[in-house]
Amino acid sequence: MLKFANRYAKVSDTRFCSDKSVAAVVIKGLAHHKETLGAPLCPCRHYEDKQAEAKQGYWNCPCVPMRERHECHCMLFLKDDNPFVGDCQNLDLDDILLLKNT
Repeated sequence: MLKFANRYAKVSDTRFCSDKSVAAVVIKGLAHHKETLGAPLCPCRHYEDKQAEAKQGYWNCPCVPMRERHECHCMLFLKDDNPFVGDCQNLDLDDILLLKNT
């Protein structure tokens, strides 16, 4: 999921949150859902049935709102006009491991 996030940030011309722990927690959640559900279901939402939501695909990252309107509910992919945008389009594994529990 880290490779995906780094690549998607570049392709979509977005950046990670200035608080890199936000990106770390979201990427960890996406990876967990990819492993347990078979799809990178958005970890920032509540679902009655995660398996059904993952299968339906609307909230799989990048979700439909992100693909259509560049609106990331998780604050993982931010446009330059977002007040929380950072200057980073690339995280490394050390960032994720260090920040995921902060």
